[in-house]
Amino acid sequence: MSTAKRVILAVLATLLIAGAALVYPWLARREAWIGATWQQPWLLLGLLVVPVVWYWGIFAQDARKPRLRLGTVSPLLTGPRGIRSHLRDLPGAIRAIAVAMLVLAMGRPVSVLRDQQADDKGIDIVVALDLSGSMRAVLDAKQSDLPGAPRIPKNKRLTRLDVAKLVLQDFIGRRRTDRIGVIVFGKAAYVLSPPTMDYPLLSQLVSKMSLSVIDGSGTAIGDALGTAAARLRRSDAISKVIILITDGDSNAGSISPEYAADLAAGLGAKVHTIQIGTADEVDVEDGVDLFGQPRYARQRFPVNPELLRKIAQKTGGEAYVATDAKALSDSMHDVLDTLEKTRFEASIASFEDLFPLLLLPGAVLVGLDALLRAWLLRRFP
Repeated sequence: MSTAKRVILAVLATLLIAGAALVYPWLARREAWIGATWQQPWLLLGLLVVPVVWYWGIFAQDARKPRLRLGTVSPLLTGPRGIRSHLRDLPGAIRAIAVAMLVLAMGRPVSVLRDQQADDKGIDIVVALDLSGSMRAVLDAKQSDLPGAPRIPKNKRLTRLDVAKLVLQDFIGRRRTDRIGVIVFGKAAYVLSPPTMDYPLLSQLVSKMSLSVIDGSGTAIGDALGTAAARLRRSDAISKVIILITDGDSNAGSISPEYAADLAAGLGAKVHTIQIGTADEVDVEDGVDLFGQPRYARQRFPVNPELLRKIAQKTGGEAYVATDAKALSDSMHDVLDTLEKTRFEASIASFEDLFPLLLLPGAVLVGLDALLRAWLLRRFP
C-alpha cells in the first residue's frame, strides 16, 4: 500500500471514529451543548498532544518494530492476506480520539439549563419594628399563645420586644415566596435587612436584636416609614406592604409620619399598623433585687392610636391593636390574608456537568484500543 493511500485511509478512519464517539454525547444532551462553557479551559491545551499521539500510534510505530532481513520475499507475496493487514492503523486512530475525548472531559463542559420559570404568588414586605425604650415593658403571655410554644425560663417575664421577635420569626418562617425586609427604629431608623428571600439569615438577624443596639430614647415613626418606603422604591412587585409595629407615639425623627405615609402611598404601598399595648400602666423591669431576681416598676407609655389609624387609612391598609401575644400573632397573619398577591417569576438557574458524556466514550475507546492490540491486531514479533 502506498504511503499516500495509507494516510488517506488513516485520516478517514480517524474522522469516522471521532464521529462515532461524539454521537452519544450529542444524542444524550443535544440542546445542552449549545452555549456550553468550559470550567477548566486551560486543560484544553492538551488537545495539542492528539496529533502527536495519532502520528506516533500509526506511522512512527513502523520505525519502532524490529525487522528481519531476508534474501528474497517472493515466496511471501503468494502467501495468504487477511483484512487485519488493512486495519493495522486502526488502534492508533482509536487511541488518538480516546485521548481527545478524555482531554475534553477534563475541560469540564458545563451547560446552563433552560431557566425553570416558577409562577409564584408573592409580595414585597418591609417590617418596621420599634426598638424604643418602651418595648422593654412586660407583655405577659402563655406559652401556648407563643408561636412554636417555646420554653420560657421560670420566673421569666417576656417583654414586648421578646414577644415581637418570636412573632416576627414565626411570620418569616411561614413565608415561601414573599420578599421580606426589616427596619428597626428608635430615635432614628436603620435598615436591618433589605427585602430578601433568605429567610434563615433574616430570622437569625431578628433573633439577635436588642434594645441596646440603637438609641431607644425616642420613637421616630416617620423616619421608619420613610426608610421602609425607600426600600420599596425599586420593587417590581405589584403589591407592596409595610408593617409598622410600635408601642408608642411619634416623638423623634426628621420626617413626619403623615409625610412618610404620603411617600408610601405614592409607591402604591399599603401600610398596616400594629399597636402593641395601650396607654395603661405596665410593669417594666427595673434592675434586680438583692437575690438577683428582676425587679419591676409600674410605668405608663403614651400611645397614639389615632395617628396609626390615619396612616393605615391613607395607604389603604389596616390598623390593629395587640394587647397580648396571641393578638399580635393574629394581626401579623391577618395582614397577609387580606392582601392581594402578585405573581412574579422566580428564575432558578441550574447547571449540568457534561463531562461524563465525554468521559464514557473516551474510556470505551481506551479499552477498545487495548483489546485490538492484544487480540485481533496483535503484531509479531
